[in-house]
Amino acid sequence: MSDLITADLVLLDENLGDTRFDVIAKLAEAVVKAGRATDFEQLYAAAEARESKTDTGIPGGIAIPHCRSAAVTEPTLAMARPNPAVSFGAKDGPADLIFFIAAPDGADQAHLKLLSTLARSLMKKSFTAALREASSADEVVDLVNGALGVGEKKAEAKPAEAAHAAPAAAEKEAPKASESAPAVKKIVAVTACPTGIAHTYMAADALKYAAEELGYDLKVETQGSSGNETLIQSDMDAADAVIFAVSVNVRDRNRFAGKPFVESPVKRGIDEPKEMIAEALAEAENPNGARVAAAASTSDDSAGASEGAWGSRIYKAVMTGISYMIPFVAAGGILVALGFVFEAITMPNLGDVDTKAILGSATLFNLGDVHWTLYLGAVLQTIGGFGLSLMVPALAAYIAYGLAQRPGIAPGFIAGSVALAVNSGFLGGIVGGILAGLIAYALGTLKLPRWLGSMMPVVITPLVTSLVTGLAMYLLLGAPLAWVMTTLQVWLTSMSGGSALLLGLILGAMMASDLGGPINKAAYLFATAGLSSGATVNQEIMAAVIISGMVPPLAMALATTLRPKLFSETERENGKAAWLLGASFISEGAIPFASADPARVIPSTIVGGALAGAISMSAHVASPAPHGGIWIIGLAQNPLMFFVAVLAGTVLSALVYVVLKSMGARSKASA
Repeated sequence: MSDLITADLVLLDENLGDTRFDVIAKLAEAVVKAGRATDFEQLYAAAEARESKTDTGIPGGIAIPHCRSAAVTEPTLAMARPNPAVSFGAKDGPADLIFFIAAPDGADQAHLKLLSTLARSLMKKSFTAALREASSADEVVDLVNGALGVGEKKAEAKPAEAAHAAPAAAEKEAPKASESAPAVKKIVAVTACPTGIAHTYMAADALKYAAEELGYDLKVETQGSSGNETLIQSDMDAADAVIFAVSVNVRDRNRFAGKPFVESPVKRGIDEPKEMIAEALAEAENPNGARVAAAASTSDDSAGASEGAWGSRIYKAVMTGISYMIPFVAAGGILVALGFVFEAITMPNLGDVDTKAILGSATLFNLGDVHWTLYLGAVLQTIGGFGLSLMVPALAAYIAYGLAQRPGIAPGFIAGSVALAVNSGFLGGIVGGILAGLIAYALGTLKLPRWLGSMMPVVITPLVTSLVTGLAMYLLLGAPLAWVMTTLQVWLTSMSGGSALLLGLILGAMMASDLGGPINKAAYLFATAGLSSGATVNQEIMAAVIISGMVPPLAMALATTLRPKLFSETERENGKAAWLLGASFISEGAIPFASADPARVIPSTIVGGALAGAISMSAHVASPAPHGGIWIIGLAQNPLMFFVAVLAGTVLSALVYVVLKSMGARSKASA
């Protein structure tokens, strides 16, 4: 096993740039130069993506940016002590000790355990003090190897280290006096981060040290990538409160059902461990405090249905349902569109084709009078139709899944099917999915005898939930929801005539306003709702939505190409990726720009998206496919104006953004 860190991976007392991403770039470059990664761009992109999700700065002037990447050939540790220090988002100021952990996708457990050990060592003041006083790269390597217990050399404590070690030892001795005190509060905690290398274990140690200082008994379960510590049942039973310092779902959350708890992202466990402990104990003392809900499943699915404000939980569930629904729409819609193409090859002037009659009279081995392209078109339309027919049931099923996990799926599918039967469309699917999820979740919180509880997720919960939701949809909700959908459809159809331009403006602005958020998704659902009918007006609406949704990422890509000096290296790299994302109708490609500069990006994209939608609707561009971006232009009606609409919206958005950003740059320069 090679060394994790070597002298050529240590950068001491250099100016490494103004931002955290500048520092990460320098460290990634050092990793590549040391022969431990094959591609700088790939490694940096992975590290940047991880850093963009959560700040990696922690109290004490420390930062631990980290990532997994296929470009990394062996687990590697690079260290920087920049001068001046650089902010990595910690509340107490910039970081002057930065460790960059680069792990390969398939890192072995031995290496991962060493990386986790280092992360925990950084919680010790004596170790960080010695790193700050180190006079050479070799000395840093020795200190790190000493902390890891590897290598021939062991770090010897310096006077400064000893000075820090004494208070640390005193801090650890202090709580021992309270260990014999009666009624010591008992707390259990779970820590977990997406990567599972550093923050998981640092949060665990921060909580342990804080509990020792406060005189509490705290045990932690680390759900990371190496050396996981697991709580035993007796610890959980005896706990007064539970702390979840997690940025991912807690595995087997049901073990803690009924316990008072507090939950925050894993980084808060590092930054504010004492505050989290105090909040957890406050919940325990409050009779109406938060309690871990019992999930309606006994498997790993019990990690679902996360606690929080119900409005937020329902919103997340709806977004979950839409994300699971889109593949049904995309696959089914494109297959239907290809079916239209094959039928048009054979019968371009004969109007609608009777697909059922063709499939009823011909087979692959006995086509009879049916041309093979016509037969293939009918088959593709039928297969795609099955996909589109599952759109609403899938939407409802996975909304219910987002609220109640696995027990909500079957009732959700049934609720979505009922929504189709009563003609309430996607609106009925959303309402039915939410209703099914809430009922399934409520049933899962009941305290029942073990013999009955084992039957709940498989038999009783699906049965009762499907019965109640189905009856509610058929008898109460179906007719009003169907009326709303019919009214919307009539209004939509009326606007597609003389008000087509206005409709295009509205849909385009919606698609470009929040880049994959609820407004964008509402416009997309609106467009896909009537697509399966094959009506030209619905295909025109679909085209306007696709075209305007392509504009934001393409505009950001064009802006970074037109005026590269206005953008950082990271933004220019994001711009390169946005070309492909935009061409593929993935509006989220503009999110990195909107997150960093929403006041300029969002108005720019709305203007361009509205223009693109208006041109598309006015020119009667139509798309029988619900997804695919530029790649399905061959299936579109009036493909030339498809391209013109995309180009016009992209250019307008890019120019507006460049102008706004240039004005901002000039104002900063004159300040």
